Amino acid sequence: MKRTFLYDEHLKLNAKMVDFCGWEMPIQYPDGIVAEHKAVRENCGLFDVSHMGEVFAEGEEAVFFLQHLVPQDISKLHEGHAVYCQMTDEQGGIIDDLIIYRLEEEKFLLIINAACIDNDFAWIEKNAQGYDVRVENKSEEYSMIALQGPKSSDVVEKSGIFKHMQPKFFSIIKTKIDGCDVFLSRTGYTGEDGFEILAKNEDISHLWKYLMEIGKEFSITPVGLGARDTLRLEAALLLYGQDMNKQTTPIEASLGWSVPEGKTADYNGRDVILSQLKNGVARKLVGLVMTDRAIPRHNCLIYKNGIRVGIVTSGSISPMLGVGIALGYVDTSKGLKTDDIVEIEIRGRFFKAKISRRPFVHKFYSK
Repeated sequence: MKRTFLYDEHLKLNAKMVDFCGWEMPIQYPDGIVAEHKAVRENCGLFDVSHMGEVFAEGEEAVFFLQHLVPQDISKLHEGHAVYCQMTDEQGGIIDDLIIYRLEEEKFLLIINAACIDNDFAWIEKNAQGYDVRVENKSEEYSMIALQGPKSSDVVEKSGIFKHMQPKFFSIIKTKIDGCDVFLSRTGYTGEDGFEILAKNEDISHLWKYLMEIGKEFSITPVGLGARDTLRLEAALLLYGQDMNKQTTPIEASLGWSVPEGKTADYNGRDVILSQLKNGVARKLVGLVMTDRAIPRHNCLIYKNGIRVGIVTSGSISPMLGVGIALGYVDTSKGLKTDDIVEIEIRGRFFKAKISRRPFVHKFYSK
């Protein structure tokens, strides 16, 4: 099992460690998942996300290559900015979801999911053939921590990066924090304002300890995978492998907003995806809020008038709302719409839920 370069720091903080995609990672610290979750919503939290993958693409035809790799229009991505997108296969299925940063005119950084690194890079290399572009998997060289919450900007300012110098939402800068070279991006997976800090492995432990120290004034809290999951679910942010996979297209996953219809460049699965944008899909991802007291979980079945109409992909109790929430796919032929009542089968019993708008908790991103 792999360990991040922050493993010893987690042990010092008495974290409960678990196997996550082949990595030994903290699922929670002694205060517990709910306390960590609320700390991020109210103050700020620090996450170890070093298991994520980093791939660099550079060259004269880097843009053309990325245009073929993802449905998003990378030609419109300005230097120093980022975009959320998906890598799709020839059938429009999602191989992974990722963030692409344009570091320089011809240099890009792709942040990919931990469980997908090897398969993703093999796919990236395959698709790079024929383009004047160099792709490098540098996941073994870099570590990443995420500083999230309404006071995260205050912590970064205390590190010496004044607020007017900090990157805007979905932007990235190359800078220093306490003498360490970092990429500082204003991105995250919580629905709150925050930053992701990418640094060389040898610097990450120092950065973690430094941020934990200067963040005391702002009630900084270490946060594990448990709260990371409840935070992203409240924000209705999808998890690859649960809410989407190769059998799911971006349109089915309700990610049509990330697929520009006017993009002229060809990409994997373009015909399927554009057809679905025009003609609709047989199933779609929706949000669900329990009206009965129960907690929905992955793979629970969804019913309407005794007929199965869908399946839950992610579910939990919402620490901020105090009710069960879920994401799931429903059959579009049933005509279900927002505020309709359905039933979710949980351990052999049926509990009522309402189809809900997303996100479940309002997102507080920086402008």
